[in-house]
Amino acid sequence: MGGDGEAVAEAVAREMQLMSPGVRTSRVLTDRLLDPEFVEVGASGRRWDRRAMLAALPEMEGGAEDGPRYEPAGMTGVELAPGVVHLLYETVIDGRRARRSSIWRRSDDGAGWRLYYHQATPVPDA
Repeated sequence: MGGDGEAVAEAVAREMQLMSPGVRTSRVLTDRLLDPEFVEVGASGRRWDRRAMLAALPEMEGGAEDGPRYEPAGMTGVELAPGVVHLLYETVIDGRRARRSSIWRRSDDGAGWRLYYHQATPVPDA
């Protein structure tokens, strides 16, 4: 894999970690994956900042080991610039579909790739 492929692969691996119940319920693990300037626009339309997401994520859907889990599909990515990766994919959780877009950026402080921006858009039933 070239530089572009390695960057995308690392962003994909970290995106998958964020869908894992073990990471979602651990503030320490999630803290390592969210950029200090993280922002999300959720499928509900709500805007989340880093602090609010870290506080709410353990109780959000997809966090329980015995509950519904995110099922990602069609994940693709591209390195937009050195240290910036954009991912696109769809998820299904508990029967609801969403299209997702994530921007990851590589930290200069040695923390590696961190999620800078995420947006989820619900997909209406056909």
